[in-house]
Amino acid sequence: MLMLLGMTRTGFYPGSFDPITFGHLDIIARSARVVDKLVIGIGTHEGKVPLLSAEKRVALVQAAVQPIAEHAGLKTDVVTFNGLAVDAAKKAHARVIIRGLRDASDFDYEVQMAQMNGSLAPDIETVFLAASPATRMIASSLVKQIARMGGDTSLFLPEIAQEAVKQALRT
Repeated sequence: MLMLLGMTRTGFYPGSFDPITFGHLDIIARSARVVDKLVIGIGTHEGKVPLLSAEKRVALVQAAVQPIAEHAGLKTDVVTFNGLAVDAAKKAHARVIIRGLRDASDFDYEVQMAQMNGSLAPDIETVFLAASPATRMIASSLVKQIARMGGDTSLFLPEIAQEAVKQALRT
C-alpha cells in the first residue's frame, strides 16, 4: 500500500455498473496496488435508463467487491452520483480517478475526459489500468444484450449479477 505522510491514498472509480462485470472487478482488484481506499461511484444520470436500480447496483457492487477488498486489504466505499465524476471524486476526497481501458477507442475517449477533468480539478490525477486479456471484451451493454436474448452470461458476470439481470428481465 502506498501511504504518503500517513495519509490514505483515495481513488474514485466511476461507472454505471449496470451490471457489475468481471471486467469491473479486475480493475477494482488491481486498484489496490495504486490506492489504499477506493470509492466506487455509481452514476445515476437522468438521461440513461438502467436495467438495474441504483439501489440494486449498490448492493451488487458491495457484495461482489467485499471478498476482493478483504483479500487485497483495500478499503472500499460505494456511492451514487448524478453529476460530473470529477465533482464526485472531489466529494470523496479522492486524489486519483481510476479508469479501465479495453481498447484504442476507450483510450481516445478516456484521454479526452482525463484532460477535461484535469482542467476542472488539477489536483486529481487520472490513472488508466489496461483491461486484462481475459476481461478485455466485456462491456455491460453487450452483456445485457446477450442476457436479453437468453444467452449465457456466466463468463462475464459474477453469479449475483447474473441472477439480478435475469430477475430484472423477467419483470
